[in-house]
Amino acid sequence: MFLSVAAAGAGGLLLPGAATASTRTSRALAGDPFTLGVASGDPAADGFVLWTRLALDPLGGNGRGGMPARDIEVDWQVATDERFSDVVRRGTETARWKDAHSVHVELKGLDPGREYFYRFRAEGHLSPEGRTRTAPDTMAPLTFAIAACAHYEHGYYTAYRRLAEQEPDLIVHLGDYMYEYAPDGYTSLAGAVRRHTPGKCETLADYRLRHAQYKSDPDLQLAHATAPWLVSFDDHEIENNWAGDISSTGAPAFARRKANAFRAYYENMPLRRASVPRGAAIRVHRRVEWGPLASFHLLDTRQFRDDQACEDGLRAGCGERMSEDRTLLGADQRSWLLDGLRASRARWNLIGQQILMAQRDWKTGPGHEVNLDSWDGYSAERTRLLTGVRDSGAANPVVLTGDAHMHHAADLKLDFDDPDSPHVAVELVTSSIASDGDGYRDQTMVADMVAENPHIAYIDQRRGYINCRLTADELHADFRTLDYISRKGAPAKSSATFTVPNGHPALTSV
Repeated sequence: MFLSVAAAGAGGLLLPGAATASTRTSRALAGDPFTLGVASGDPAADGFVLWTRLALDPLGGNGRGGMPARDIEVDWQVATDERFSDVVRRGTETARWKDAHSVHVELKGLDPGREYFYRFRAEGHLSPEGRTRTAPDTMAPLTFAIAACAHYEHGYYTAYRRLAEQEPDLIVHLGDYMYEYAPDGYTSLAGAVRRHTPGKCETLADYRLRHAQYKSDPDLQLAHATAPWLVSFDDHEIENNWAGDISSTGAPAFARRKANAFRAYYENMPLRRASVPRGAAIRVHRRVEWGPLASFHLLDTRQFRDDQACEDGLRAGCGERMSEDRTLLGADQRSWLLDGLRASRARWNLIGQQILMAQRDWKTGPGHEVNLDSWDGYSAERTRLLTGVRDSGAANPVVLTGDAHMHHAADLKLDFDDPDSPHVAVELVTSSIASDGDGYRDQTMVADMVAENPHIAYIDQRRGYINCRLTADELHADFRTLDYISRKGAPAKSSATFTVPNGHPALTSV
């Protein structure tokens, strides 16, 4: 029902009791400022974050969206119904020129486990409606989607639309929301379907403009308006394969570039004030509780890591990657995660992070060839982490992952080379929304990879997302795929389904 109402648009709807923004100034905006849509995020039992960003011309104005150089008052409403006949909260926020006219509203005091609808108004213009919800205080079932990696040039965002059509309660996005490359800077097998804004992202204006280009996509806007999001970045929101304070390309003034990217990221995401960046640092690792059913532990696998071993990339025979001293999470974040797991009383503990945690050996036969940007490049810390997860006593740990551009369903073990090593957790890895275009079709490679890595039950190179249903008794994971994104309109289908029963950290194929 919500999608049909959202598709109709705001039209001539009025915003009862909140028309004051248009009367505060005689300098009314010349056009619709809500071209980037609306979003919500980080739900709690009594509230959530609402977001919008005003832009008259998303790709104009040197990253400022063609907006006038002044602050603008923005009214907002939250209602219990799609028609806004029962408005339960309203207020006004200032969209500041210095913050690219972004708006973040943190609400408290709402009822738990309830669906809400929201909208904004600025100087006589009404935004599209969005749907969101608060976390429950019961063990009620949860439906959530997992998504990642949406290179704009590589294809259309049909997967976002298909995801939205399933109307999940929550969407978990695990990074590479946007890509920093100049046009044709990262070419998929199918070539570019559409073009990036000019230049490689380096300045604040560059990052703001690129975010605006991505946010202008109607399929992405629909996904944001359908459910609250939990977001975390990977590398491409800043630069490919960056690590801590180290640029992968040796770029000068990398701290300034990170500060620019983090500022634009916050301006364009439904994040709480706790994530306001401080120069070249931002806090995105956080814990979001979904009642007694689930605790989401969201990690940052970029800011605190050591540089990749052996010059990065796919390598064989890299002894450096085994070093006990190497860290990916950093000691403080690893302690934060394990302390949270030990204290957790949730039935399910969902660890959202960016890079493949399971060992994935690309080499057939003796020896290993691994991706050093993934957890395989930090194998000693992976063992410490999985040991800590096992010893924490946390119920039903499940790792949710992006980055790989391929679906994976894997069992996580302390020793991936020992078939008898016990399972510690399950890992669900989503393919990309668009990155790498229509996808590879080398089924021999897939078969060889599964045979070489028996802890990995499933790999699929098509684009897609994962749709999950979580109950007290089991996690049901449906791997959705699209056969093409180089043109619009592809259907989504279920290519594999797995369950994880309560109390048994291993995959069961359905």
